[in-house]
Amino acid sequence: MSQVNLKSARTTERDPEKAAEILCNELGSTKPKLVTLFASSDRDTLALNRAVRARLPKETRLLGASTAGEVDNNGIHIGGVLLGALSGDFEVGLGLGKNLSDDAITAGAQALAKAAEDLGVKPQDLDPRQHVGVVIDDGTRYKKEELLLGVLDKCPALTLVGGGAANLDFGNPEAHAMVHVDGEAETDAALVALFKTSAPWAAMRSHCYVPTGQTLRITKTDETSTRALEIDGQPAAQRYASLLGVGVDDLEFGKPNGFTQRPTALKVGREHFIRAPWKALPDGSVMFANLLDEGVELEIMQYTDIGEATKRFFAEELPKRVSNPTAALLFHCSGRAWAAQSMNAFGGLSESFTAAPPAAGFNVAFEIYCGFQINTTLTVLAFGRNDA
Repeated sequence: MSQVNLKSARTTERDPEKAAEILCNELGSTKPKLVTLFASSDRDTLALNRAVRARLPKETRLLGASTAGEVDNNGIHIGGVLLGALSGDFEVGLGLGKNLSDDAITAGAQALAKAAEDLGVKPQDLDPRQHVGVVIDDGTRYKKEELLLGVLDKCPALTLVGGGAANLDFGNPEAHAMVHVDGEAETDAALVALFKTSAPWAAMRSHCYVPTGQTLRITKTDETSTRALEIDGQPAAQRYASLLGVGVDDLEFGKPNGFTQRPTALKVGREHFIRAPWKALPDGSVMFANLLDEGVELEIMQYTDIGEATKRFFAEELPKRVSNPTAALLFHCSGRAWAAQSMNAFGGLSESFTAAPPAAGFNVAFEIYCGFQINTTLTVLAFGRNDA
């Protein structure tokens, strides 16, 4: 029998030493192989890291990130510290890549190589049936797509899931995020955790949108490939507003009748990967959080009840993929929390996490799923138990 277990502990204590003591005491006799430490961005990340590291067994690995909210089986919390302790039948390797802004591809390759080295395997020899990767980057740098090119360069079949370390002050361009591995905490960096296990596992995603069959085409972008200048050959913001039947001022993500209600998605096979626009700009363009290709066709999606969709995901979809689910790492888009608030659905969304297997996660700055950057989505690495 193989399985992976998770036990979580949470505190609002602000003193790093006291917080670490509370969290580690709550673990009791648990002897984890890996600990995740997700702490609000207004905390001293390095001090917390060192305080927890000092209280863990030497052989236990530690990773973490700054957050815009912490997520466990009791819901979504703001301003705290959440520890997840994973134990059971797995091995884990960790790697940290730095200077994300200067060379994200190299940072990704370096993080993956170090994690693989920890497991005693070359990146090109990773087995996608037994190995799965978690990627957490400084999400405020907007470098996920280049980063993923580096991570997957020598192992393109490797399954990846994750999200960006975040900051509560998301709109501030000077507010960045932190990631940490064992005793090292960095901004402008990314970490990779490689798991090897014979226990059941799956990388999954959940969003609350359904396809409408209505499409649009990005016909002109700016030089950064993040702003749509034209959609369907027309000024981007005005065209999107006309498709939705609203004014341009109603489009911005977080408002109930615009991009939150009807975002766009990239269809890949049977999947719809949400790539929601962010906001309409004064020059009539539309800013996206991901890179855009001129000529790409995107489908307009329709919002449904976010709490019910998330509860159904945990209760029905996840157990179909992972037998006897026993642990889940959650990467929950901060935009989902904003969307839920704008739809008066935050309480239902938060409550839906009671249906998850034992879980630890955080509100992230954009998500990673199967090599894609997406948004407005919950991505999950779930583990289970087999009886063989």
